[in-house]
Amino acid sequence: MTAISPDAIRAGEDLPAASLALLTLLGDATRRRIFLHLLDAEACNCELAATLGLPQNLVSHHLRRLRQAGLLDEHREPGDGRWVHVTIDHDALREAWTGLDAALNPTRRVGLAPACHPRGATMPAPSA
Repeated sequence: MTAISPDAIRAGEDLPAASLALLTLLGDATRRRIFLHLLDAEACNCELAATLGLPQNLVSHHLRRLRQAGLLDEHREPGDGRWVHVTIDHDALREAWTGLDAALNPTRRVGLAPACHPRGATMPAPSA
């Protein structure tokens, strides 16, 4: 897991790749609905399609994108290997969330004064 420090964020670095991927992927409403459903329970493609009222090929497309980003785990159903069940990869989600927390958590952000006007300095009176 690649950690990112709040100091690195303040220095102008971008988010870690896992965090960027999470934001990008969840920007799509269909993927977001699938992801939120998978946070509650594992499911197969046909179950997701039926539950969310989406065509199976659309669900497959979005699952593939989430899987390529490393956000999903999958396993075949014991006893009947035709059925592939997917669930959230909680380690990958934790890694992405840690980067988001370091960058976006307001309790970790320090309100810095602009260099051109340090805090406590008096402003010159406007010219008339």
